[in-house]
Amino acid sequence: MHELRFPALEVKQGRERRLYTFAVDGKELSKFTTVSRVRRDERQIAGYQRPEVLAHVAAIRSYIETSSPMIPNAIVVAFDTRVRFEPSEAITPVNGYVIPGTLIVPVDEDLPDEDKPGWVVDGQQRCAAVREAEVDSFPLCVTAFITANTGEQRAQFILVNSTKPLPKGLVYELLPSTEGPLPPALMRRRFPSFVVERLNFDEDSPFHRLIQTPTMPDGVIRGTSILRMLENSLTDGCLYYFRDPDTGSGDIEEMLLILKPFWRAVQKVFEEAWGLPPRMSRLMHGVGIASLGYVMDAITEEHIAQGTLPDESDYAAELELLRDECAWTGGYWQFGPHSERQWNDLQNTHKDIKLLTGHLLREHRRLSKAAHQRNSLEQEGEVWSR
Repeated sequence: MHELRFPALEVKQGRERRLYTFAVDGKELSKFTTVSRVRRDERQIAGYQRPEVLAHVAAIRSYIETSSPMIPNAIVVAFDTRVRFEPSEAITPVNGYVIPGTLIVPVDEDLPDEDKPGWVVDGQQRCAAVREAEVDSFPLCVTAFITANTGEQRAQFILVNSTKPLPKGLVYELLPSTEGPLPPALMRRRFPSFVVERLNFDEDSPFHRLIQTPTMPDGVIRGTSILRMLENSLTDGCLYYFRDPDTGSGDIEEMLLILKPFWRAVQKVFEEAWGLPPRMSRLMHGVGIASLGYVMDAITEEHIAQGTLPDESDYAAELELLRDECAWTGGYWQFGPHSERQWNDLQNTHKDIKLLTGHLLREHRRLSKAAHQRNSLEQEGEVWSR
């Protein structure tokens, strides 16, 4: 084990933040940094980088191999607390916020990648291009920060990449384990993203490992479809009752007492359509998930108004009324006397979601009213028979 010493500038930002700027041969970066790609360790998400984009890397590499290349953008690296900064004693701090000194980085070439002190937060493709380029060396500018908090590292990754075409699914999957301030739009999605994670990884969830995310590519239901269903309910539906309007979070355990029983009932009543790819089942499609979310809200709010919370059997009884009105895997949707759509013609658009939601809610009200009337007549008949 040895140490690398880089002449560096410490830049003070705000009251507590410190950034370190230095230059290093790009071919040496892999000795003390790693690119932490997104993966799952059991239930917890680990890492936060995208797989290398080969075409992009090849283009940068070709440019580096030209006669006069220049890459002015700094690589962003998150160091853990094994890295330290020593200010230069003989030099007076500049402007009160810039201090020259030496950044000291420990290097142990026997360490596996995940144990190296530095993680590349931004600049993955540039690092790969320099590593592979047929040049002897290529210095890169580096901006670094030191923290032992991986949540902060993920927050910085999202912020750095927020202006790039970062997949939304990846951003939403990272949000539950992210700490630190984020833009308001992302803050609003942090809690529902946490609920998606629970639904996907709780073993008693009907969605267990069925939700497709960057770390669960084999899932059959798109994570954004579940996220939209949850956001609708948190804003205007039954989950709103368990939400904290000040923080945007809420009582997740109470919410799961609604979500899990309802979707288990959906799984039971529409068993033949459950778990299939969306191209084979509109139940697993965005239009089905969103529309049934509104049905969940209607049934639950009706029970809450009566002072009870429905269980799985209550939901199943209500959904059973809709069995013959649904064409999840074949046939036609009958939306009215002169309105018929083939089962797989419905798309994940606002117009089709509104159409299917209206149909399911109308039919549920009609059939529920008819069922109550039958029950009342049967009860009256029993009274008269006595």
